[in-house]
Amino acid sequence: MNFKEKIKDGKFVVTLEVEPPKGNLISDIIDKIKPLKDKIDAYNVTDMQSSIMRMSSWAMAIKLKENGFEPILQLTCRDRNILALQGDLLGASLFGIENLLLLTGDNPSCGDHPEAKAVFDLNSVKLINLTRNLNIGFDASDNKLKGKPNFFMGAALNPFNKDVGREIGRLGEKINAGASFFQTQPIFDVDKFYQFAKKANQFKAKIIAGVILVKNYRSAKFLNDNIEGINIPDIFLNQIGRASCRERV
Repeated sequence: MNFKEKIKDGKFVVTLEVEPPKGNLISDIIDKIKPLKDKIDAYNVTDMQSSIMRMSSWAMAIKLKENGFEPILQLTCRDRNILALQGDLLGASLFGIENLLLLTGDNPSCGDHPEAKAVFDLNSVKLINLTRNLNIGFDASDNKLKGKPNFFMGAALNPFNKDVGREIGRLGEKINAGASFFQTQPIFDVDKFYQFAKKANQFKAKIIAGVILVKNYRSAKFLNDNIEGINIPDIFLNQIGRASCRERV
């Protein structure tokens, strides 16, 4: 079964995030993930995560597919206007890329090119709607396409939003727009995530919970303080801090 079939069948799936390189050399990335080929269902190719300039996500996704890995192409609204978004989507579909994670994107001011201008013609909900139109066979101006894609759309979800009601509302909007699965930032507070998941169950949402291996206290503190959607309880930060101190002894 492929990723789409497993999601629709309610199977447990495991995905792995793959960052394109800051350059055009991908051989080392392919070598690192080869041992995981039979253990991972799909590979999330990030789209200049945290507004750090990297190789285009669609190019990396194509290369993963050519090497036998099933990609999930991430696409943000930050860098492309409505024309370029549609062009990149149709171009990706030409190479058989069907799984998408559609995102609004981080502001360039937080990245390594803070002078870059943000576009944001659309937000994530509008991008999902636009992609659904492409699947039907029409562009954003209702012009008929010559050949249509078959995208399987996912979206991001923040279970730790301070306004839980708003996040649940956005979840419903994204499902109505055409999203079939959701992925979260790394989960550290399992009880809080469980309470959110119970509320989200009214939509029968397929949620893939994020997991990350934290190297040390400094990394954990940075994630907690700077990355939206990541909430590490103090009890875990303290435990990581004590462990990091023991490592230095």
